[in-house]
Amino acid sequence: MKKAVQISIVFLVFFLSNCSSTKKCAIKETTKTTFVWEGANLYFLMTDRFKDGNPKKEIYLNRTKTAGKLRGFEGGNIKGIIQKIDEGYFDKLGISAIWLTPIVEQIYDGVDEGTGLSYGFHGYWAKDWTALDPNFGTKEDLALLVQKAHAKDIRIVLDGVINHTGPVTAIDPVWPNDWVRTGPQCDYKSFQNTTACTLVANLPDVKTESTQEVSLPPFLIEKWKKEGRYDKEVASLDEFFKRTGYPRTPKNYIIKWLTDYITEFGIDGYRADTVKHTEEGVWADFKTQCDYAFADWKKNNPTKVLDNNPFYTIAEVYNYGISGGQIFDFGDKKINYYQNGFNNMINFEFKWDAQKDYEFIFSKYSNKLNNELKGYSVLNYLSSHDDGSPFDAKRTKSIESGTKLLLSPGISQVYYGDETGRSLAIEGTQGDATLRSFMNWEDLQSNPETQKTLLHWQKLGQFRRNHPSVGAGIHSQISSNPYVFSRTFTKNNYYDSVVIGLDLPVGIKEITVGTIFRNGANVKDTYSGKSATVTNGKVIIDSEFGFVLLELKK
Repeated sequence: MKKAVQISIVFLVFFLSNCSSTKKCAIKETTKTTFVWEGANLYFLMTDRFKDGNPKKEIYLNRTKTAGKLRGFEGGNIKGIIQKIDEGYFDKLGISAIWLTPIVEQIYDGVDEGTGLSYGFHGYWAKDWTALDPNFGTKEDLALLVQKAHAKDIRIVLDGVINHTGPVTAIDPVWPNDWVRTGPQCDYKSFQNTTACTLVANLPDVKTESTQEVSLPPFLIEKWKKEGRYDKEVASLDEFFKRTGYPRTPKNYIIKWLTDYITEFGIDGYRADTVKHTEEGVWADFKTQCDYAFADWKKNNPTKVLDNNPFYTIAEVYNYGISGGQIFDFGDKKINYYQNGFNNMINFEFKWDAQKDYEFIFSKYSNKLNNELKGYSVLNYLSSHDDGSPFDAKRTKSIESGTKLLLSPGISQVYYGDETGRSLAIEGTQGDATLRSFMNWEDLQSNPETQKTLLHWQKLGQFRRNHPSVGAGIHSQISSNPYVFSRTFTKNNYYDSVVIGLDLPVGIKEITVGTIFRNGANVKDTYSGKSATVTNGKVIIDSEFGFVLLELKK
């Protein structure tokens, strides 16, 4: 509470400093945090590839076959993420939310999809949604992760899969045919041929459209009985279906299993996988149960509640772009996923927009988000785990990448290693494995360029985290040469404003701040640490950098 009060005082100073003497400012005391989802700085990591927190490498579930390069379990786990939280790595990077790849129990065996034997290290091949995969950790680990993250005001976003199960192997049976279809394979030419089909061969598609009630798969019953939790799981299912009145259809079982992680651990959001491959109503029901579970968790854990933000949902609708506004077009059908359970959609367009100049990007995104997408947001990224055409595949533009991503309106997705130049071209890999190498921690110890890159991402990330106006505010260009702009954000009685200059000369630079800061105000450039006083609507900063991030001095 002490921290929240201190933050509120800072907010009050910010607001008063920006009120003219002729205008009354309605101020009331508040202890709400600064966090705004629409301006979040989100770190996306592959649990298995980020950090190994175990003292020795463990092999679980007899996964001993030789996998293709970077297609087996490499040892990363929840304990490793906790270690980096404890070390302050995410704090220094200005991260306000962490998104983990799915951590539920994966199929036990591996399969070869034509790129070498693969295990489910990525988390998208579920076998049992109610259990954590031992390679990733235990439920005790997950509970500690949420606790540690929340203590540092960082949200946890899990990755939810409803569209498909894991592949079928000799030891991983196919789910019953009233649960899944095993063909045809999607051709993506229509809505029907994108949803009622398998994404690839041997990836059973859950019949999410089914209205037929189904029983638990025999293999799952046998598994739960062997683990001594069958009665508990069945009783929990009975309670869920009685409360909701939902039929016992495949999608509703999975919705129940996924939302249990909210009820039990208090996670803050879900990134939903392969959304366009299911009917939109799936996600409307999913969000309804997410909201119920989050409210239930808050009621049962009043001392652990961070703020009044609702549960947050992010949709992966492959190839959705911000230019589409609220609509995704299948060709024969248009769907508004925002009105079907989502607060946010991943923006596959950003990596192309990032090839243009700052003002094009910033003004376009500000206009979209403050008009037709007002109340919602997009998740911008430049590299990811399954996008084979990243913005900077050779990692030669890491500074530019950080600048454009972290200063653009919308949520910023930092894919693990963006901030350290982790290679996206690994010799000997096939397919998307090249995007999924282990985090390059060793480079931070030995490579000055890596250290320089990380410092840039840290400075911008912290500024973004400290100022909701950067990601959730209104953009306005102050001058084109030198390039200077402002961001302002208002919500209820909270006001935040900043001035940013990019591609500026090294040394002495004069920055016009417009009407953002009053004359006589003391401001600080957080990039260099230098301070200045506003005189005649301008400030002078003498620094060795070409970046200026101005805020009112605390």
